[in-house]
Order: sequence, then C-alpha cells, then structure tokens
Amino acid sequence: MILELGEGAGLDRQASGLGDTAYREMKERLIRGVYEPGYKMTVRAVAEELGISSTPARDAINRLIGDGALVYAGPKTVIVPVLRESDLKEITSIRLALEGLAAERAALHGNSQDIDKLRQIQDEINSALEVGDYTAALRHNKEFHFSVYRMADLPYLVSMIEGLWLRIGPSLYNLYPEFAEEKYGVRNHEMAMEALAERDGAALRAAFESDIRDGYRSLRRAARRNLRS
Repeated sequence: MILELGEGAGLDRQASGLGDTAYREMKERLIRGVYEPGYKMTVRAVAEELGISSTPARDAINRLIGDGALVYAGPKTVIVPVLRESDLKEITSIRLALEGLAAERAALHGNSQDIDKLRQIQDEINSALEVGDYTAALRHNKEFHFSVYRMADLPYLVSMIEGLWLRIGPSLYNLYPEFAEEKYGVRNHEMAMEALAERDGAALRAAFESDIRDGYRSLRRAARRNLRS
C-alpha cells in the first residue's frame, strides 16, 4: 500500500509540474502577443502545441482564466479577451505609473553591457520589422522592455508589470503594421538607450512613457475600427 501511495504521489507531482510548465509557457506567449484578441483557446490545441496531455493543458487554461488572461465566451468556449477602449485606457494609466517607475530606477543600475544587450535586441526588432515578422518583433519588444525593468532590481514591481502585460499582450498585435511603418517604437527605444547610457532616470522614464502612449493611441484606433466593423 505504501508503494502504491508513493507512485500516486509521484504521478500527482509530475502532473502538477507539467501544469506549472504549461502555465508559464502559455503566460509568456500571451504576454508576447502570440495569440490575437478573440483567439479561441482549446485544451486540445494547447496540448498539441506544447506536446503535453490534456490534464496539464486544462490546468494551464483554468489558471489563466483565474488571472483574467482568458475568458469564457460561451459555456465551453474560452477565448483571449478583446479589450474595450476603457480597458486599454485603464491599463495604460497603470502601465505609465509602474513601468515609468521601473525605467527610472533602472538608470541607477544599467551599465555598458546592458546597453550592448539592448542594442542587440533592438537589431533583432529592426530585422523582424523589415520583413514584416511581427510575431518576432513582439517577442523581442517584450525582451527589450523587461530587460530594462529588471535592471531596477525591484522584483515585486516587475511581477506587477507582467500582470499588466498578460492583459495587454494579445492586443499589441494590433499595433502592426502601423507601428512598424511609423517607427514609433524604434525611436522610443533609441531614446531609451541614450538615456540609459547617460544614467538619466527622468529621460529613460520619458522614453518608456512615450512608447506606452504611442502604443495606446494605435491600440485605441484599432479598438474603434473593430467597434465599427
């Protein structure tokens, strides 16, 4: 009987571990904007995408529903939520406060190696934009932002910012192609790297706030177009 209990406990831990891994991976994908607003999320699709069974896939989806990152659109239909203009405005207001603080504090800790890393990431963003690979551009954009935020050495603050990106991430797909054509993000990131090199916290904060505001204006236009269609 002891052996059987031990085996059961081992299976439970394995399932729990797979569920945690699936949750983290799906969370990261939502933050990076891999899934567009309105995307239908099924247990089967998640299981196949991650190469896991239905149990950890279902666990990951349920946890993301609890986070508000996924919502029910019907009795058995789970989708990536489509944010209303009021949602975008509220999230943007909070992002300005939290991400602005993280950027300002990052200026105290950033060094030349950090700037070199950001330059490499920005080169990846530019290359992705040139060929219209917006999925890759979003992935590297997330990496750029959080590389700076983590420099602040404020882990609780970064965790709160991740929660905001979990909500806004899918909507960032609507930035393109306009954001790429106008080069809004590129200019803001260039200003951010210059500010970090000068250890100018106020300027670094302003660069990220400008990036967030530019993104909000584009997302607001997209939301209004979707409302009319």
